[in-house]
Amino acid sequence: MKLNELRDNEGARPKFKRIGRGIGSGKGKTGGRGVKGQKARTGVSLNGFEGGQLPIYRRMPKRGFKNIFRKDYAPLNIGVLDAAIEAGKLPASGVITEDMLRESGIVARSGKYAGVRLLGRGEITRAVEISVSGASATALAAMEAAGGKVILPEAAAAE
Repeated sequence: MKLNELRDNEGARPKFKRIGRGIGSGKGKTGGRGVKGQKARTGVSLNGFEGGQLPIYRRMPKRGFKNIFRKDYAPLNIGVLDAAIEAGKLPASGVITEDMLRESGIVARSGKYAGVRLLGRGEITRAVEISVSGASATALAAMEAAGGKVILPEAAAAE
């Protein structure tokens, strides 16, 4: 078999029906669009329209509540934090701030995040002081066990 002998299977590509080419073609005159009306015209946009009946997307119940004021926080695991300090991206001494995390590329710079939330996945081996918007209970426990400290906005406001 040669490349010039390759063919589609019989019936794999049906012949294109040329519409609007006379009554003898079977698709002449109205071109398969019926008679008159909106759908016989060009530029019809009837997605979701049900002839005046209330459309299904309006009949179905809407569930749940979407809080438009919800704040999303960029996640930061303590294992990632430890690896970044070891790699020299962050200082081992002093307070690590959210701005330092963004500048080093450890946390996304995206404007959609309201802050950084420290999470407990991984292990931390050194005493580090970090200032973040929030932290999980496991992250706080791991940081304290390593001799570190997490500074949260609520704690700063209370002092």
